[in-house]
Amino acid sequence: MRVLGIDCGTEYTGYGVVELLADDRLLYLDCGAIKLSPRDPMSTRLSLINTRLQELISQHHPDRVAIEDVFYALNVKSALKLGQVRGVAMLAASSAGLEVSEYSPLSIKSAVVGYGRAEKPQVQYMVARLLNLSEVPEPADAADALAIAICHLHTSATMVRQRAVSG
Repeated sequence: MRVLGIDCGTEYTGYGVVELLADDRLLYLDCGAIKLSPRDPMSTRLSLINTRLQELISQHHPDRVAIEDVFYALNVKSALKLGQVRGVAMLAASSAGLEVSEYSPLSIKSAVVGYGRAEKPQVQYMVARLLNLSEVPEPADAADALAIAICHLHTSATMVRQRAVSG
């Protein structure tokens, strides 16, 4: 299974592509961030996110897209903008016929580090370890997107094993 993880943001939207191989090893394929200018109108930024995500989907042919679920924000305006970015990411995926899975920050950290309250550097370090990378992926948004993809792969593999045991 190949997953495109997306870490939605209004200045940087991170992406990471990871594949789970038949022998249960994780294979790193790509990561990066879509840099957005805060000077551009929100509609321009959303269009750029949509275009880049569609290009990434065409390039990597993921089986699924995974994004971070909404979390509570103190600033309502920031939360609304983040919601718009998430909506565009979901639209890009669903327009390509892909299902979107959403994970809480706690679930992502638990899947990658084993501890839901892990700090960002711990998550980044474990992403590099799990993917056998020589260094932590940069920027941080890309590492977060890879963590989201890894979370989905681990969660899916666990659900498949549970179905096999109960079935």
